[in-house]
Amino acid sequence: MNTTPFAPLTGPIGFYPVVATAEWVERLLGWGVRTVQLRFKAAGHTPLEIEREVNAAVAAGRRVPGSQVFINDHWQFALAEKAYGVHLGQEDLDIADIAALRSAGVRLGLSTHTPAELARAHAVQPSYLAIGPIYPTTLKVMPYEPVGLERLKLWAPQAAPYPVVAIGGISLGRLPGVMACGVDGVAVVSAVTLADDPEQAALQGLKLASRA
Repeated sequence: MNTTPFAPLTGPIGFYPVVATAEWVERLLGWGVRTVQLRFKAAGHTPLEIEREVNAAVAAGRRVPGSQVFINDHWQFALAEKAYGVHLGQEDLDIADIAALRSAGVRLGLSTHTPAELARAHAVQPSYLAIGPIYPTTLKVMPYEPVGLERLKLWAPQAAPYPVVAIGGISLGRLPGVMACGVDGVAVVSAVTLADDPEQAALQGLKLASRA
C-alpha cells in the first residue's frame, strides 16, 4: 500500500458550494468563495461536453489566487487538465487511478457515510473527508440514513488528521449548528443556487462559516 498521503489543501475549506456548471464555479469565485466543487452529471452529456465543462471549471480556478476547485467524479478529465482537486465517492475507489492522482499532486476529497467508510478512506490518506448526509436531502437519492448532529460530533474526530466537510441537506440556517460540531467545512448544494439572491446567499454563507 502506498504510504504517501495526498497533497494537503492550500487553504481553509469553510463555506463549500457544490454546483452543476462551470459558470456557477466562476460566479462563486467572483463573489469571494474560494472552495467550490463542480458536480457536472454525465447523464445526457457527451464525453466532449463533460471535458469542456471540467476544463472551464479548472481554468476559472486558475484565474483566482487561493481558489480550491474540486471536480466531482470525472477524475480522468481532471487529471488530464491538472485540476487542483477531485472529489470521489467510496465506489470510485475501486475504479479510479488513485496512484496517478496522488503522483500528479491532485488533491482528493472522499465521501463517507459510516465509521467503516471513514476507516477505509483513512487508508487512502486523502486531502479531506466528507461526512453525510447530515440531514435528509431530496436532491440525491441516498441509501444511508441522515447522520444528524449528534453522530457528526462523534464521527468528525475519527477523520483526524484530515479536514472534515459536512454535506447533505444543509441550509444557511443550519450551517452554524453544523460548523459547531467540529468540522472544517460545510458543503451546500441548493442553499446558493436556488436562493432568490444567490450572491447574497454566498456572502452570508461565507460570513457564517468564518464565525464558527
